[in-house]
Amino acid sequence: MPFNNAAERALRGIALGRKSWLFAGSDWGGERAAAIYSLIITAKLNNVDPRAWLADGLARIADYPASQLHELLPWNWKNAQPHQAAAA
Repeated sequence: MPFNNAAERALRGIALGRKSWLFAGSDWGGERAAAIYSLIITAKLNNVDPRAWLADGLARIADYPASQLHELLPWNWKNAQPHQAAAA
């Protein structure tokens, strides 16, 4: 059952981090941690370096028009980065 092994390996990081996330500060802090984790996983699933994507997105989002925020999503961001497209 290779699928089971792959799924278990993917969830291993979450299980190992449980003790660290136990004291997120509050329910709100836990929700924010879950949101950030989902952003990182989404970037990884789209073959985007999560650190580069988050750094670029956070630096640009304040001055970015709301009607064009979809351009900052990982699958669109990757296509707009010449160095990312060449490396992948």
